[in-house]
Amino acid sequence: MLTREYGNLAGAGGVRDVAQQLAKALAGWSGRSVSVVMPRYGFMDPASLGFIPLADPRFPERSLQYEVDLNYAHVERRETIRVWTARIDRVTLYLLEADRFADKTAVYAYTAADEAVNPAHKAGEGHDDYFAVNILLQKGALDLMLLLGICPDIIHCHDGHTAVLPAMIRENSGLRHFFRGTGTVVTIHNAGKGYHQEVADLSFARAITGLPWKVIMGNRLADCFDPFLVAAHYAVMNTVSEQYARELQETDDDRLTGWLGHTLLERGVTLKGVTNGIDPAEFDPADPGKSGVDTPFNPMADGVLQGKRVCKEALLLELSRDRSVGGIPLIGSLAFRPDLPLFTFIGRLNEQKGVGVLLAALRAVLKKNTAFQFLLLGSGGHNEEWELTRLAEKEENRGRVCILKGFHPSLANRIYAAGDFFLIPSRYEPCGLTDFIAQIFGNLPIVHHVGGLVKVQDGETGFSYIQHTPAALTEAMQRAMVLYYEDPSKIREMQRQAVMRIHERHTWKMVMKQYLQLYKEAKNGNEQVLINN
Repeated sequence: MLTREYGNLAGAGGVRDVAQQLAKALAGWSGRSVSVVMPRYGFMDPASLGFIPLADPRFPERSLQYEVDLNYAHVERRETIRVWTARIDRVTLYLLEADRFADKTAVYAYTAADEAVNPAHKAGEGHDDYFAVNILLQKGALDLMLLLGICPDIIHCHDGHTAVLPAMIRENSGLRHFFRGTGTVVTIHNAGKGYHQEVADLSFARAITGLPWKVIMGNRLADCFDPFLVAAHYAVMNTVSEQYARELQETDDDRLTGWLGHTLLERGVTLKGVTNGIDPAEFDPADPGKSGVDTPFNPMADGVLQGKRVCKEALLLELSRDRSVGGIPLIGSLAFRPDLPLFTFIGRLNEQKGVGVLLAALRAVLKKNTAFQFLLLGSGGHNEEWELTRLAEKEENRGRVCILKGFHPSLANRIYAAGDFFLIPSRYEPCGLTDFIAQIFGNLPIVHHVGGLVKVQDGETGFSYIQHTPAALTEAMQRAMVLYYEDPSKIREMQRQAVMRIHERHTWKMVMKQYLQLYKEAKNGNEQVLINN
């Protein structure tokens, strides 16, 4: 398995959870041998994380070190890799150490510290050498397998960052022979523009990947070499929900990807859909030691969730009394009113997450209704943060709106546990994980009925709305408040149903079985790919 993110080692989004949980499930329940290869970023200390240098198989007294060809156009060059390894949850992990990885202080983007050193590296902007980072990971992983003599049945590539590998092992003669028994799967976690890891400099793409010109030129989208497009000829491809796969290939929502889905369909490639799972034990509110909640409670239990109310009261008391929580300063304020419904939002503040719709809906509901509160944890675009700050600081919203700019996992769990309703107004959402987490904490999601969010059943496990408009979100929030005040027993039943459905349909043990079927298809289809080549 190849990934740029993995669990608590390194992450910036949902890929970290999928890669880790799927690997754990495969290793723990399927009996397969599972290995994961990823970069060792500059913010990681391998030794403190339980990793040791990997010994050279030919000279065990030495640590393994090797060079990888990483040519630029008109410049032949190599970069050195060293390897750290550990075995965690029955999964063998390899961290590839290289100068190019070590100078990264975040997974995908520059940080404020980077900008302080080099003003051209603006905080929040993607790394200039993103494509070289991706190719070094893929070439480094392939060379590692060659050096260790490992020829896996399947190589699972996560997102565009690793999607060139299937072409590499079929178009390079040495790799083609060694990996002739290996199938490949590419999972598209986000097909939106900016997530393809495409490159416009075709000469550079040709030189650094080592792929033939016909492959580079034949797999362009908007005149850029596109990793997803090139992967489609060599690998089984899936997205992280059935609905998202349909939207990409059957609706005009594919315009948000630059028409990737339709282009694949024109080439005879049908995207599979496997909805991500979740490990409920990772977020169990009945285990405060793991989840960090103030008091244990079980949403599947009968009767009133007294523990959840205690969690709500504890957080509201802190927010009404202090000017910061979890080290994050408060913008705006919340009064101590545990009797009011608490709407919550946790996530990135950008267009994809529907922050514009959220702002407009909040303004509308705040004018109509004073009997609720809103709490947000997140960060993102400057404009979005500024608009939310302005909303929270309005005098008429005092005690009703609070913004926490930033993120902390334990604080997020406390907010999930305290909240009554969780807003997810995403413009598009490949799968969605926060709806699952909210449900586990008895926080009913209110979602835009799109992509992976269609798993939230309106009136049964949460609330949903069809149109991506402030009016539609406003109406859904009003419906939720009516139930909160007029039919609390219905709210309790929805909380129970939501968690029960996760345990019945969406655990990683269930999802793993679907991926095993994809692996079987990739393994069987590999023979046909070899014949065609």
